[in-house]
Amino acid sequence: MIIVHHLNNSRSQRILWLLEELGLEYEIKTYKRDPETNLAPPELLDIHQLGKSPMIEDDGRLIAESGAIVEYICSRYANHMVPPVDSDAWITHQELMHFAEGSAMTPILLALYVGKLGAAGAPLGPRIEQQLGVHFNYMEAVLRPSGHFVLDDLSAVDIMMSFPAEVAVRQGRGDAHPKLAEFVERIHARPGFIRALERGGSYAFA
Repeated sequence: MIIVHHLNNSRSQRILWLLEELGLEYEIKTYKRDPETNLAPPELLDIHQLGKSPMIEDDGRLIAESGAIVEYICSRYANHMVPPVDSDAWITHQELMHFAEGSAMTPILLALYVGKLGAAGAPLGPRIEQQLGVHFNYMEAVLRPSGHFVLDDLSAVDIMMSFPAEVAVRQGRGDAHPKLAEFVERIHARPGFIRALERGGSYAFA
């Protein structure tokens, strides 16, 4: 039984979605954000030194970091969601798996934190906005005609890229990025995604 250490309204929703898509049994241990600070609770520090979610436990092994978790689950339970290692698609898979939590999340998180500074953060606004545009434009460009990022069916990369795509739509960029908007609409309609929401609770980007 896989155990998911799940923080409400967070990127760990992607792990629940993946598990639902695969029909795997799992248990959720839910943690709630502080209603005033929106930070994760200190209880997560009892599980891992970083105190972050998601984390999973499988066969007694604790695994942190979203990308590592998705890679682990797919390599063990869903090889069809990752291209063959000797293919060009696998290189794209590697690029986008790292992009999703690396390049893409940097301006997203900067916008979130700098936005809390009010006028003090205003000088950074144009640069952050420029970088958001660069990254969302790239995501729009690499979506395949099938509506997926690497394969022509749901893959590990689609799971990882769902969060920055949802952010783009949430920020009102759907008209400028219609393929991203369609991607988000399709994944939100998937039965596995809906089941994950039912089990995981509130989620700002649904």
